Amino acid sequence: MSIRTRLTVSYVGFFAIALLALHVGLYLIVRSALLNSVDNELRLGVEVLRRGFAESNQTPYGYFRDDQLRAILLRQPPVRDFEATSLYVQFFDADGDLVGRSPNIGDGELATALALDRQRFASVLEGSEQITTIEHGNIHVRELMAPLWFFNPVTRREEVVGVLQVARSMAETQHALQLLFYALTFGGVIVLLAAARGGAWLTRAAFRPIDEIAQTAQSIVRAEDLSRRIPVPPAADELQRLTITVNDLLARMEELFNTQRRFIADVSHELRTPLTAMQGNLEVLARGAARDSQLLNESLDDMRREVARLIRMVNDLLLLARSDAGIQIRRDPVELDTLLLETYRELRLLAGQVHLRIGEEDQAVVTGDRDRIKQALLNLGVNAIQHTPPGGEVTLSLTVRDGYAALSVADTGYGIAPQDLPHIFDRFYRADRSRSRNGGGAGLGLSIVRSVVEAHSGQVLVTSEPGRGSVFTMLLPLAAQPDRTSPIEINPAPETVPQTVDAA
Repeated sequence: MSIRTRLTVSYVGFFAIALLALHVGLYLIVRSALLNSVDNELRLGVEVLRRGFAESNQTPYGYFRDDQLRAILLRQPPVRDFEATSLYVQFFDADGDLVGRSPNIGDGELATALALDRQRFASVLEGSEQITTIEHGNIHVRELMAPLWFFNPVTRREEVVGVLQVARSMAETQHALQLLFYALTFGGVIVLLAAARGGAWLTRAAFRPIDEIAQTAQSIVRAEDLSRRIPVPPAADELQRLTITVNDLLARMEELFNTQRRFIADVSHELRTPLTAMQGNLEVLARGAARDSQLLNESLDDMRREVARLIRMVNDLLLLARSDAGIQIRRDPVELDTLLLETYRELRLLAGQVHLRIGEEDQAVVTGDRDRIKQALLNLGVNAIQHTPPGGEVTLSLTVRDGYAALSVADTGYGIAPQDLPHIFDRFYRADRSRSRNGGGAGLGLSIVRSVVEAHSGQVLVTSEPGRGSVFTMLLPLAAQPDRTSPIEINPAPETVPQTVDAA
């Protein structure tokens, strides 16, 4: 069952429950009002009978005496006056004998239905009224039995001299309630059908933008065209936010796929160059160069360099892949001042005509993987040496500020153009496109620096000015304060890019 159908069914079900509760309440209210109206009419009839009885017996018209007993002769209540009304009246004396009856009762089934109930009669003689509904065959009446009092002038007190029975037919009331029941039932069914149609229409209209989003997304997937976007609805509602989110997701996927394509192309290009060189050397050897010791040594040296380059590239890619996979690094204390000296000694062999020196050198200990931090620092040093002309200077520094260790590599080289700064941390990116691939690395060094620093909860900062050199800084939290998350910016320069870098 679709969501649209479930919503329609839920809406109609909830509406049906609410409508049923409303109809039941309305029916009970109307029924109670009609019964109260009938009961008030019965009580009014009793009051009329009592008033007539009292007025006609203000003065007893006769009595007799003996030695012990006095009897008062009373006139009956005016029961015959109700012949032309909708009320049925009977009067019973204190012994339960029928004394008077309104002519509209007759001697048929109605008289049988209104026969005296001795148990209720006894309760009424004690002074309480009794109201009940009587059903007898086709007869359905509402009955009120009430005591009739008389002030006895002999005993000087009120006495119950009989019981009044006043009844009214419930046919009209039943007919009205029946009509109300049919009206509520059939009206409720019609309203529910209209609610079902309206609910289906509303849910269809509400889900139409979602269907359009789903169809557009499916067409994008089928066509493999991630450059397409879903039209954003004008209304600022949940569907607009959903559309914007889906479009952002598509943009992210497009960026990832394009990055993957560029990465595969760059890797293929980087692998093709050394493989082509090795293939050329093998062909030279196959043509007889193996018999010439000088050519043999040159070919073997070239092949060793290309194999070493392939090994470095594969190791760098493996390191980046592990970093992307979220593999945990080691967490050991690392003395950065000692590591800085080791890096200096190794880079000094590669500096050539570039002057390599150590600047500020504070003592600092961080928690992390010593080998990876050293590799990141070496990549920055090699990158600086490669981009510094002969006679230039590369400075390695270590400072401690506000809970962070700052490893800096500054050079007086060519610098980085402003348009290249946002991209220098991309894999296989090279700011100097005119430079030969054989003159540098594969463009992965700065990417490795970024992944290593971020794995240590640190940050890479770079400032550069064309023609005046660059400064790369790795900020790593000190071991004593590993929870600091807001590294300070150091070595302010015209432009700062808080990213990680790929050595070219």
